[in-house]
Amino acid sequence: MLHHLLIIDDEPQLRRMLSRLFEGEGFAVTSAENGAQAMQRLKAQRFHVVLCDVKLPDANGVELTNAIKSLQPDAEVIVFTAFGRISDAVKAVQNGAFHYLVKGDDNDKLIPTVSRALEKAMAQRHVVRTDHDDPFEAITGRSPAIQQVITLARKVAPTEASVLLTGATGTGKEVFAQAIHAASGRARKPFVAVNCGALSRDLLETELFGHVAGAFTGAVKDRKGLIEAAKAGTLFLDEIGELPLDLQAKLLRVLETGDFLRVGDITVQKADVRIIAATHHDLLQESAEGRFRQDLYYRLATFTLRIPALVERKADIPLLAQVFITRFAARLGKTITGMDEDVKRKLMDHTWPGHVRELRNVIERACILCDGPLLDPASLPLELQGEPEQKIGAIYELEQVEREHIRRVLSHTGGNKTLAAELLGIGLTTLYAKVKRFGLV
Repeated sequence: MLHHLLIIDDEPQLRRMLSRLFEGEGFAVTSAENGAQAMQRLKAQRFHVVLCDVKLPDANGVELTNAIKSLQPDAEVIVFTAFGRISDAVKAVQNGAFHYLVKGDDNDKLIPTVSRALEKAMAQRHVVRTDHDDPFEAITGRSPAIQQVITLARKVAPTEASVLLTGATGTGKEVFAQAIHAASGRARKPFVAVNCGALSRDLLETELFGHVAGAFTGAVKDRKGLIEAAKAGTLFLDEIGELPLDLQAKLLRVLETGDFLRVGDITVQKADVRIIAATHHDLLQESAEGRFRQDLYYRLATFTLRIPALVERKADIPLLAQVFITRFAARLGKTITGMDEDVKRKLMDHTWPGHVRELRNVIERACILCDGPLLDPASLPLELQGEPEQKIGAIYELEQVEREHIRRVLSHTGGNKTLAAELLGIGLTTLYAKVKRFGLV
């Protein structure tokens, strides 16, 4: 998935430098030289993150934040300036900015801050339903393993039962969550998704439950949380195993009574939402070790679906690959109709530790490199071409294994950290911290 960044600055050289920097990080970058041009861009396209200078020829970036958030509430705005003032920083945050940076002083914070803003923007996505006679037709696969899960999902979809989706990161749990919502009686109401592992504890609490004015510094007005945003619809809680224990108790109350409190409020709110949760953890084991509430587990696991790993459904690999080829060829404006037999064999032989997500990324990379009508082995990553792996010696320490694994994934993605973080199943901020710690810059 492309992540869209808008840069608003009146200095052409700086816009070009920032564009190159973030394109190297995997962003699709659009730029604007003033406030009016920025508003045109915002009306024409959706953005995940907006990087906005304070001093613009026709606007003040701090004040412009209000207009940006009004047009695109889900976009995260980072205000930056050559002259840092505390009053501007406070006003920017009050207007809804994610952060305030000073040029020069905060250069080393720029990429990590944008990464954190992206994680927040991605953590709350409102998915618009498209009408299908059978929403499960969007799930590619004919293997018995995936067809069995689809059959079970079809049966639970029309009910109001909570659903727990389990399976490794990258197997397609959110795809199933969307299909269950679309096949339910709540289909024409919102489907709202949040990644419980992408936000800090305090931010996650206010994102889920909302807050009232004065609840904390910067809370200048009442704000509804995602539970209210999903009213009469479905709330998808991805990585539910990362939910802090005290918030688990609050979620349990929602499931048992339908009641919740906004942060800082004393008035009980009523929830009308179906919960679908997903995890790659063994929640029963987490419960036995005191990291997950057993009562919450049993409330969530009214109906459990385990999404199989890609190696358990190898017969689906050619089908999935063809779907991705068609998608990315159209996006790139290329005439690629399929893959040769050698590529198909190599795809079938690979172990796919990153599951469907890894396959999608491999095919996207191959389509970018391919110049003919069929994907050939030369367009595949080295590990799929059968090249001998670099020998790293006998490694027994976990940290060394982790360092080498991250190094190889970064090599596979050509240094694209956004894509690497997706393959590794971790947040961008976490990846940057590990890259710095392991000296992989």
